[in-house]
Amino acid sequence: MKVKDFMLDLIEINADVMMGKPVIRNTRIPVELVLRKLSEGATYSDLLDAYPRLTEAAIHAALAYAAATLAHETVLFAPAFS
Repeated sequence: MKVKDFMLDLIEINADVMMGKPVIRNTRIPVELVLRKLSEGATYSDLLDAYPRLTEAAIHAALAYAAATLAHETVLFAPAFS
């Protein structure tokens, strides 16, 4: 198993948890929240202190999930209307 695959195994998508949003497995911590906090300048230490069930590996998994999701995104350009 690749490291990336292991990381992604830490992410769970379940319709019964947080309305199907991707979360850190066995928690109700959304990947989106981890990414937002990091983008606002939070450090790993800040996140680990604020969310005791979060691990450094889970933070890496959230980043890997976001990267994998964006890597498979298709961008479509619509023609401009006058």
